[in-house]
Parts: sequence; C-alpha cells; structure tokens
Amino acid sequence: MDFEQKLADLNARCAHTFMETLGIRYVELTEDRLVAEMAVTSALHQPMGLLHGGATVALAETVGSAFSFVQLGENASLAAVGQEISANHIRSVREGIVRATARFLHIGRRSHVLEIRVEDSEGRLVSFLKMTNALIPKKPM
Repeated sequence: MDFEQKLADLNARCAHTFMETLGIRYVELTEDRLVAEMAVTSALHQPMGLLHGGATVALAETVGSAFSFVQLGENASLAAVGQEISANHIRSVREGIVRATARFLHIGRRSHVLEIRVEDSEGRLVSFLKMTNALIPKKPM
C-alpha cells in the first residue's frame, strides 16, 4: 500500500464535509495506526473556554471510521459505519493541537473495534475512546 498516496486521498475526501469544518487533517498512516490532528480554536470551545467534548469525539470517530475504510480497501463490497463509541475525557485543552491515533483491537468479518487516543501537543492524554464499526454491504449510489 502506498501510505503517502492513501493519506493524500483521505485528506482530499474531507473537502466540503464536517471534517473540513472542524479542521481535521490526517497526518500519518502506517499498517497499525492512522493519526489525525485538529487545531483547538475558540470555535471548538464550550462556554468555559475548553475544547468541547463533542468536537473531541468527532475527531476520534473521524479517524476510527477512516481507518476502517482503509483496512477494507476502496473496492470492498462492505462499508464501515459507526455503531458505538464511548469516551473518557481525562484532561481539558484550551488551545493548541490535539492528535487522535486510531488502532485496531479487533478486525472481524462483521465489525471492527478500535481504540483511539487523543493527546495534546505535549503528548498528554486528553481522551481515550473505544469505537465499534459495523461492516455492512455497500449500497449502489
């Protein structure tokens, strides 16, 4: 697999989507992980001036879904759709960059289970998430 090309393709798919609105950018892809970053700005704050937990979960779900997409391959007859996600928010962030790293815990015929760690720019854990993607037949467009 050409990881650089796949990374470019993933970023291109974000144009005109929620991911572009949030400023999510994929920055690293290897056999065992996909990493995305998001700048923490006031637009992503909750009223107390902290990164909104929903924005953190959106970042995590984005990277987890994309990694399932990569694992399945573009020509797969299956699509990955989010089925469940749980988050534990550990540390707050007011500014800077947060980085989400997705890794597989399980790759099955009907589901993928991933762990996603969101860290601040100093590598401190911000949130830990577990995500399950259901694998369903692709519908023709």
